[in-house]
Amino acid sequence: MSIPYAYVARNLWTRRLTTALTAGGLALVVFVFATVLMLDAGLKRTLVTTGERDNVVVIRKGAETEIQSGVYRDQSSVIEMHPAVAIGPDGGRMAAKETVVLISLLKRGDHKPSNVVIRGTSPKGLELRPQVRLAAGRAFRPGTAEIIVGSSIAARFGETGIGERLSFARRHWTVVGTFDAGGSGFDSEIWGDVEQLMQSFRRTAYSSMVVRLADPGLFERFKADVDADPRLASEMKREQIFYSDQSRALSTFINVLGLTLSIVFSIGATIGAMITMYASVANRVAEIGTLRALGFRRGAVLGAFLFESLLMGLAGGVTGIVLASFMQFASFSTVNFQTFADLSFRFLLTPAIASKALLFALVMGLAGGFLPAVRAARLNIVDALRAA
Repeated sequence: MSIPYAYVARNLWTRRLTTALTAGGLALVVFVFATVLMLDAGLKRTLVTTGERDNVVVIRKGAETEIQSGVYRDQSSVIEMHPAVAIGPDGGRMAAKETVVLISLLKRGDHKPSNVVIRGTSPKGLELRPQVRLAAGRAFRPGTAEIIVGSSIAARFGETGIGERLSFARRHWTVVGTFDAGGSGFDSEIWGDVEQLMQSFRRTAYSSMVVRLADPGLFERFKADVDADPRLASEMKREQIFYSDQSRALSTFINVLGLTLSIVFSIGATIGAMITMYASVANRVAEIGTLRALGFRRGAVLGAFLFESLLMGLAGGVTGIVLASFMQFASFSTVNFQTFADLSFRFLLTPAIASKALLFALVMGLAGGFLPAVRAARLNIVDALRAA
């Protein structure tokens, strides 16, 4: 015979102040745990959505980022003319030669400098990224010192409004437009004409190439041909995989730091739940003795107290998840450890993260209530009734 669940719920309501305090402690831990997972998920979504499924990024063999890479002009011509590269509606090859450098800009408000990615590209580069659309102004004109800025850059850095001018690489560059890249990593970049930027930064080689495959199934053939060509010291990745790899170092740091904090805080919350449950057992000795005298077995008493601790964990978990959900309205910016550039992204709450956070809360509740539940189940009937 088991103790009714309604009886357990009424006990929690009777001790609602201590229950609320304990559940609040659990909720704070769940909030930290869920926020860390949301931060990591937001980072990965931002970088993965930067790439297109049919696009391929070509960089120098051994380079991990575009900033470290170099693709010479003769090499780019060979890659561009490969049969696997798609031909656009205008009859031109769907390939963009790009250069990527870092400059330092001052943030609005605190005026602290931060590294920003400058990407030299071409109209074909814009065509290869359909997720990038102009939000205001117009596109830069090839052969001019005009630039367009991502929405995150325009919101967080000074002198990036339309009509304003930025000074770098010994030239003045006019902002003629703002683009929205749908929350991808491109929102944290500034784009301009590739040839103008290469001249200004005195570059003799491109940083990378982006090509569109005529058929996604041609990737392996394309890769094998490039690897076998002695003129090319290049390697390639699908664009989504390339940008996903850029999140590895920062993702690892976020997870290690966040999970360490969650574990430390969870120990404190679990101890708090344990103290609450021990106090509950101590205050209800006579009640436990009465339950045993009425025929409820030790297992029923154990189950009732475990269920009580799980309910506290559930309440804390739901509260923590609800609090964490509001973080989706905030954006976060940090330095990408792969590129050392400023990167802006949002917190992302998914069903998988909510499930993990809720499970984490239930585990804390169960861990905090297990020993007190065992204590309650092992009370002697006679001694418990005598306490009345």
